[in-house]
Amino acid sequence: MNKATLTALFLACFGLGALLSSPSVEAASNCTYYSDAGRTTVVGQYGYDCCNNKIAWGTKTQHSSCGACFICYPPPPNP
Repeated sequence: MNKATLTALFLACFGLGALLSSPSVEAASNCTYYSDAGRTTVVGQYGYDCCNNKIAWGTKTQHSSCGACFICYPPPPNP
C-alpha cells in the first residue's frame, strides 16, 4: 500500500473510534429528578444549561424527565 492509502485508512479508523467512544445519549441528557411519580417536587438536576455550564445538584431518583438543555442564567455581576 502507498502512503496515501495508509493515511486514509488510519484516519477512517480514528474517526470510527471517536464515534464509538462518544458518550451515550443517556449520559449526555439533561435530567430533572423528582421526589415521586407525581413530579411535584424537584430534588435534583444533572446535565448542562444552554450556555454549556455544568449543572449537578441534588439527588437522582427513578422519577425523572430528560430532554433539552436547562435555562441559562447569566453569572452574577462583579461588585
